[in-house]
This record gives sequence, structure tokens and C-alpha cells, in this order.
Amino acid sequence: MKKVAVIMGGYSSEYQISITSGNVVYQNIDKTKYEAYRVYLLKDKWVLVDDTEKEYPINRADFSVNYNQSILKFDVVFNVIHGTPGEDGLLQAYFQLLGIKQTACDFYQAALTFNKRDLLSVLKPYGIKTAKSFYLNKGDVFTEQEIIDKLGLPCFVKPNRSGSSFGITKVHNPTELLPAIETAYKEDHEIIIESFLEGTEVSVGVINYQGEVIVLPMTEIVSENDFFDYEAKYLGKSQEITPARISDEIHAKVAAAAKKAYQVLQMKGFSRSEFIIVNGEPYMLEMNTIPGMTNESILPQQAKAAGISMTDLLTNAIEQA
Repeated sequence: MKKVAVIMGGYSSEYQISITSGNVVYQNIDKTKYEAYRVYLLKDKWVLVDDTEKEYPINRADFSVNYNQSILKFDVVFNVIHGTPGEDGLLQAYFQLLGIKQTACDFYQAALTFNKRDLLSVLKPYGIKTAKSFYLNKGDVFTEQEIIDKLGLPCFVKPNRSGSSFGITKVHNPTELLPAIETAYKEDHEIIIESFLEGTEVSVGVINYQGEVIVLPMTEIVSENDFFDYEAKYLGKSQEITPARISDEIHAKVAAAAKKAYQVLQMKGFSRSEFIIVNGEPYMLEMNTIPGMTNESILPQQAKAAGISMTDLLTNAIEQA
């Protein structure tokens, strides 16, 4: 029976969300096929946590653990770490060096997709539309007016490498721009500022299911707040409507763009891309490679709408790895 380490936690603001996702994955893995173990990777410790909450330190040299008086080694790692080091390529490279299979994409794709600026720059030549953008690194000299002249208002100020909408501000007037930039710098020293796109927001899951790349039923995002922020994502301040209320023609355009991005980037595992549909055309905002995996999360909702249970979704990910 293959031994599966479900890794969760991480070093970013998203660590608690990751732990919630990781525990749901652990509970839903088919225990008749796999031996599953919870592994917390946190800033101050890497530990296997058993069902009594007892902790066993991980040997980082080979990712083994002294457990029940023997050395436990894992066949597969199920990666549920949002943010660094699970979504930005660091752990993908580590496991590749150790020769341990893992469920996420490879390290280059993880690093690329985690960097919003680089991702969108790579996809533009393939015909995937994006918002107008302005890039800032901490210490850059700029004026608020040059940003407004290029992007207009409102606009979005975002950390370049962050998830769960941490550090994102929608700026409506010039006086809000500098505080928004300072907020984003608390999450990352690189920033992307984007023009506001008025339209329907959809979230699109793409997976390799049983050897075939498929686009899952899309989810329409209707936020009660000004945009799909942390409250909207996690505190019930939004409607997530699956399948999205869009025409067959627009659905086909969005699906083609999401699938093309997955294939162009030579992705593996899960991806969940966010698009805004403006005048019938999809504009990509970002791609997540370690999406939320609770029962209420968007990608599991989409899989359920496609007739794929949570357990089957997890089994497929492990077998694909």
C-alpha cells in the first residue's frame, strides 16, 4: 500500500487555510488504497502529526520520519500548501531532488504561475488577454499620476506573489493609491497594479483526469463586497454559482483559454484560473496551482458538478503523480 504524506501549513499568510484544506484531503483519501499521514511544514518545525496530535519530527535530509519505532518513507506527497514554500516551486524542486513523487506541477511551472507578472507575460503571446498593468518593485521611483494615466481608476493594487487576496486593494481615487501600495508591500516586495475590468468573474478548474486534460464546470463569482476579497472567499460574503450563468459561446471561449494556458505551460495536477469576461471576451487574472481543497472550495465544487467525488478527485491526483 502506497504511503502518502499530505503536506499542509507553509510559511505565508495562508498557512491556516492550508491546514484546513490539508485535513479535509487527509479525511477523504481512500484508506483502502493508501496509507495517509498528515505532515505540517511550518516555519519553526516540520512534523508528522498522528491522530492523537502527537508530533514526530521530519528528517529534512530525505523527508523521512522515525515513526512507531521504524523509519517511515513516503511514496507520494500530496501538496496542499498554499503560498510559499508549497506553491512557489521550492518544495517541488526539493522533492524532485529527493526523487519523491508529488501531486502538484513541477518547480518551474509553480514558480512561474506564483509570479502573476511573469505568468501573464508568458501567456500574452499565445493570445490570452490580460488587463493593462503597471509593475513596481520596492524602492522604485514613481508618481501616482503616471499610474493613473496608464490604468485609469478604479484599479487594483496586488502583491505579485500572494494568494487568498491578502494585500489586495481596489483603488477608487488618487488618495487611496499610496496606502494601497504600502499594504501590498507588506505581503511582497514586488507589486502588480492592474486596470479595472468590468464584467463577469469566473473561476475555471483544469485537471488531468485519467490521462486527459479536462475543463471542469465553471464557477461564477458574485461578491457582496467590492471585489472577491478574503471575506468574500472565506467568510461567506459571496455567491459561487456552478455552473456559471454564461452562454455556450462564451463558455467555449473561456474553456479554450484555460485549457490552452494549462497545456502551454505543460502543467500537471490541479489548476484554477480566474477570468473576467468583458464584452464576451475572457481576460485572465491569475492561475492557482494549489487551490483550496475543503468541501466548500471552488475546485471540489466543480469536480462534484462534473460527477467526480472528492475521494475520486484525490485518488486521481495521487495516481497521476
